[in-house]
Amino acid sequence: MINLELLNYNNCIANLPNSVLKKFKVETVGNTLDIADKYMEKDYKNIVVLLLDGMGTYILEKNLPKDSFFRSHLVDSYKTVYPPTTVAATTSIGSGLQPIEHAWFGWDCYYPQIDENVTVFLNTRQGTEEKVADESVAYKYCGYESVCDILNRNGTKAYNATPFVDPYPNNMDAICQRIIDLCEQDGNKYIYAYWNEPDTTMHEYGCYVEETKNMLRSLEEKVQSMAEHLEDTLLIITADHGHVDGQNVCILDYPEILDCLERNPSIEPRTLNMFVKKGKEKIFEEEFRKAFGNDFMLLTKQEVYDTNLFGTGTKHINADGMLGDYIAIATTKLTVFNTYEEAEKFKGVHAGYTKEEMTIPFIVVER
Repeated sequence: MINLELLNYNNCIANLPNSVLKKFKVETVGNTLDIADKYMEKDYKNIVVLLLDGMGTYILEKNLPKDSFFRSHLVDSYKTVYPPTTVAATTSIGSGLQPIEHAWFGWDCYYPQIDENVTVFLNTRQGTEEKVADESVAYKYCGYESVCDILNRNGTKAYNATPFVDPYPNNMDAICQRIIDLCEQDGNKYIYAYWNEPDTTMHEYGCYVEETKNMLRSLEEKVQSMAEHLEDTLLIITADHGHVDGQNVCILDYPEILDCLERNPSIEPRTLNMFVKKGKEKIFEEEFRKAFGNDFMLLTKQEVYDTNLFGTGTKHINADGMLGDYIAIATTKLTVFNTYEEAEKFKGVHAGYTKEEMTIPFIVVER
């Protein structure tokens, strides 16, 4: 059975936005984060949460010196949600909900209403560039109210500084400038900011190479410069997940396993969501454990629920249909992609159950 040590839904990224709601005296949708509550007791005009994709604690500690800006302001580490991946974790920090509650489980999700694996953020059919619908399938079947919307609805100013929300800042410089501009405006406010590095660089080059070190130094310089322009501001810098260097294989090389499946695995290459053909469960279990038993934990759907893998909150109404008969959880660097192209492309990987992927930093800059 799964070791629960790396799961802590009382000290994770889903708790942080609930601390923001509490700070502005708005009803929370989940438990708050103790360490965030402590800093938010102070009367800052601006609360800024900046999420840098993939910048887990181990990535910081192995790539930057102790006296660097990020590490010198690192006050603690805490956990992300499971799976440790952008779709699940950024939805949690955006909503205050756990994955079992919002059902944005990973990069590719199965939606029984249309009987398709969908690449969630792109709204495309898995493995293609073909749109599955004019509207977002994920929002249609698993819509939620964001923390920013909750705050605005309750009379508190709340803003996004991400590439996906107007005015669509599309680089780190533009995001930092938007934060500065918003913080200079009158009134108390909350700002949520996101940028896709160092995740993109690590996917391409790996976790501990010069390209990643350079990217982290660049991010650090930009954030430090931004912080020097802020006043009366609590700046919290965190991440959605960490990374490991992958040992990649392709599911196409395991025809005995594929023959047991109704469709390709979904969620993530390190968290495999599998629907098994009726009557082939025993064969599937034998073949999967023979191939991957040393590298993945294989759980039934009921075991996933029993262990609270995706959270302790109320199960989303569509979760049962979206989750397959089995979830396989990577515990080593081995990563199972659906295509040879993906297995060759990605050097840094995440969404598995290791301390490197699950542990994220809580960095605080008080101005």
